[in-house]
Amino acid sequence: MTALTLSTAAASGLRADAIVVGVAKGAKGPVVAPGAEAVDKAYDGALAGILETLGASGGEGEVTKLPAPTGFKAPVVVAVGLGAVPEKDDTFSAEALRRAAGAAARALAGAKKAVFALPITDAADAGVLAEGAALGAYAFDAYKENGKNGKDAKNGKAPLAEVTLLGGKPRDAAYKAALARATAVTEELNRARDLVNTPPNDLYPEAFAAVATAAGKEHGIKVQVLDEKALAKGGYGGILGVGAGSAAAPRLVKLSYTSPKATKHLAFVGKGITYDSGGISLKPAGHNETMKCDMSGAAAVFAAVVAAARLGLEVNVTGWLALAENMPSGSATRPGDVLRMYSGKTVEVLNTDAEGRLVLADALWKASEEKPDAIIDVATLTGAMVLALGNRTFGVMANDDAFRTAVVDAAEEVGEESWPMPLPEHLRKGMDSPTADIANMGERMGGGLVAGLFLKEFVGEGITWAHLDIAGPAFNESGPFGYTPKGGTGSAVRTLVRLAELTAAGDLG
Repeated sequence: MTALTLSTAAASGLRADAIVVGVAKGAKGPVVAPGAEAVDKAYDGALAGILETLGASGGEGEVTKLPAPTGFKAPVVVAVGLGAVPEKDDTFSAEALRRAAGAAARALAGAKKAVFALPITDAADAGVLAEGAALGAYAFDAYKENGKNGKDAKNGKAPLAEVTLLGGKPRDAAYKAALARATAVTEELNRARDLVNTPPNDLYPEAFAAVATAAGKEHGIKVQVLDEKALAKGGYGGILGVGAGSAAAPRLVKLSYTSPKATKHLAFVGKGITYDSGGISLKPAGHNETMKCDMSGAAAVFAAVVAAARLGLEVNVTGWLALAENMPSGSATRPGDVLRMYSGKTVEVLNTDAEGRLVLADALWKASEEKPDAIIDVATLTGAMVLALGNRTFGVMANDDAFRTAVVDAAEEVGEESWPMPLPEHLRKGMDSPTADIANMGERMGGGLVAGLFLKEFVGEGITWAHLDIAGPAFNESGPFGYTPKGGTGSAVRTLVRLAELTAAGDLG
């Protein structure tokens, strides 16, 4: 992980590989952003003009490198675009700062230390810049030659090792708290990314459960693992049915973080299909290659619980990881089979590739037994949600409109794109089955909403619940942008952590 520090020293006197400054897109050309005044002065106030000559516009994520001015101990200045000049107060949004820091950190792969002279007006700004830098510097190279030594064999560049934020007050309690929070959240989010990126031959249900168990011991989280025998004894027909075709047996993992000062209890439930072939309803060619990411929901839940523990939040948080591998074989669940779920309800399986809702159904009912104040499930659940919202936005459904709004607001606050989605009751009829209580498929149109309605059937009566379908943003198959890498993104981790913080503060329901 990239080390994060604060400093009030002069930029010119700090030894580093680069000084990072912000540049915004003005009406008449690039504008040097606050925080870089000393650097601009060293260029005799001509930094904006020099950058324009080099082709810089200040557009979001744009990176321009130039020699540092005379007298600086760092040899290079890196100007990163913040986007349009703010219309009011010259105050950039938290997400603009976060993305700029991420783009700069990514551009400085191979460097040992960088000084960020980006806009900081308060501790909150320091926190988001730290988040962006730590997330932007992320790299997954464990399977590359010399990867264990922190180097990518392809380009020989290790992630940026250290970031010093200028303008941050290292002795101020609020600044120190913001940096500590950013460190805890980004380290766990990057661990979620690692899990998503790990090949399925190494990350199968038992292996994922072992990772959770080790983290529990490290951070004082109680971990309970139900193996295939315990699942059979308990009647978890959904999880067992999905995992029936694989040599890697399923697991249900419970992580319990408790605070002695807590008055509220949140339950997070994550879909953890460590590889999804589609089962007997096999996915077509071209749709299998990235299916290691189908456990992204469970990775997000795991990371959020550990982050809550590291932050010492005054709220009880229980995470449920519904882990299985969906494979075709002679023992696999067939279309037309009927599963008896943990709730006692029967489900006719019309399509074995609609498996995420089956494992979640068991975990949701189990989570409901503890009567938490709210349940939030996270899943790469439907391609329909990707068609509806694209690759960067997750859908939010809920059985309570006010809670759905609160979840969307929390996501926006931490920089995650989401959109409220309905649960139209008329779509429920499409899941009627002549054989069982419900089918796992309904109408094709509105398939993401149908999946949400299915999950709603397995939430305990009177319990507030929200469903996050992260199928779009969980895995980035295109090029990196801002602080988002190619591959696993850690989608929803920050939203879950923020919901836990708001609950601890009494500001969520």
